[in-house]
Amino acid sequence: MQEKKEKKEKLGDIAKEFIYGMAAHDMTRYALKTRSSMEHLFILITMGDLLGVPILPPYYSLRLLPYVVPQISTWKRRMLREKDLTDALF
Repeated sequence: MQEKKEKKEKLGDIAKEFIYGMAAHDMTRYALKTRSSMEHLFILITMGDLLGVPILPPYYSLRLLPYVVPQISTWKRRMLREKDLTDALF
């Protein structure tokens, strides 16, 4: 009896993951990609002076600094990375 219940739950989980993969996986990937590009742009606007792009006065950048500090190292790496034509495809 317990084994039948576990098999039904397992089949339900498999079906749920399959439907998610068919229906929502692309939307989820697109949303994450869009969020990443928005965060990238936000950090460029606020902390652009680290790379020599003065956009906002330093006062506002300093007020936002505590929220941006954890992402600065990866942002710098992403900004200074050599780009290729195939990067735009994916």
